[in-house]
Amino acid sequence: MSRVGKYPVPVPAGVQVALQGRTVVAKGKLGELKLDLTDEVDVEVESNHVAVKPRGSDRRARTMWGTTRSLIQGMVTGVSTGFTKSMEITGTGYKAAVQGKDLVLNLGYSHEIRYPIPEGIKITCERPTAVKVEGSDKRKVGQVAAEIRAYRGPEPYKGKGVRYDNEVILRKEGKKK
Repeated sequence: MSRVGKYPVPVPAGVQVALQGRTVVAKGKLGELKLDLTDEVDVEVESNHVAVKPRGSDRRARTMWGTTRSLIQGMVTGVSTGFTKSMEITGTGYKAAVQGKDLVLNLGYSHEIRYPIPEGIKITCERPTAVKVEGSDKRKVGQVAAEIRAYRGPEPYKGKGVRYDNEVILRKEGKKK
């Protein structure tokens, strides 16, 4: 069983963490994030770390102990350094570009796909085949990257589609004569 919850979350310089009722608020140079706490855990905020403790010894309290600690760690990291997901587009004629507040994708369909960039997320395209999603909220960055990838996921024969930079595509052998 994991014991992630017992380790305190270190708070780096330039980040303020406060407890407002049952809400944890983290403020830093990249913005402000909030987390509503469940009834199974208690949080203690000190000057340079945040400690999470379960209220009981039942299974739900122990699972929320580690989960809450991980969510607070993600908030602190997000407001101090931020999160990034890089994606690569592979395929003839496949490309992406940022136009205003939209990400325009050409992925082999008869039309271009316009993806509206959500609030708090920054999308950049250094090359027409590279997309970088950045933001302070780890869940939102992952969700936006997953939605972009879902338009044309990588296929196993030629590897065409949108894939994460660290993703490995298991390739299949094609037809034989």
